[in-house]
Amino acid sequence: MNSAVLPSNLPSVARAKLPEVYESARTALQHCSKVDQCKEWADQAEALASYAKQAGDDSMRKMCDRIQARAIRRCGELLEKLQPKDSPGRPKKGNGAVTISRKKAAEDAGLSTRQKRTALRVSKLPADEFEEAVESADPPTVTDLAERGTKKKPKPLMDLEGRDPKEFALATTAQGEVMSFGAMAASSDAGAVARGLFDRERRAVLKEVPAIKAWLDRLVKAIEKEIR
Repeated sequence: MNSAVLPSNLPSVARAKLPEVYESARTALQHCSKVDQCKEWADQAEALASYAKQAGDDSMRKMCDRIQARAIRRCGELLEKLQPKDSPGRPKKGNGAVTISRKKAAEDAGLSTRQKRTALRVSKLPADEFEEAVESADPPTVTDLAERGTKKKPKPLMDLEGRDPKEFALATTAQGEVMSFGAMAASSDAGAVARGLFDRERRAVLKEVPAIKAWLDRLVKAIEKEIR
């Protein structure tokens, strides 16, 4: 298997310290303006990470994982600036040449549909979240970063109309339990339940019944008081 190397403008890994190599790669990727070059960086970094893993060089592997993640993100950022598909009416450059579509740019760079989708998803991660993840002690995979980029925004909080959030959560849980018990009671024969229990289970159930009855009585009174 041929040994993969990082792009030529990167210091020699054999002679340079890893932080210097990483900073050079990071700076170069920030200014990279071609999707195919970003893909080349990503592919070579992925290959080197694989070799480093086999050699047990964890520092090298993590550096390459970080470079790969940054290269993939840069691919997505560049693709994001292009029109998703070819269209007769798309704008032209100043020299009269038709601007390339996102789909065509990805294909020309050798990106598969899945790789293009992954790059776009990674590019959607907020910058601070991406930086924190990539610079962590154990950087996540590109696949994991892409999954984070697809997470939907949380839905707006429900209007509790002045209710205490903790009480609302407790009430929701209790309501579910009561409704479930009511459905069971309506469809189950109490005698059959009693006959189906072991003797130790019958005693355990009887032990809980007084507390259940007392709580239900308090619930009824509290609900009647709250009903407007």
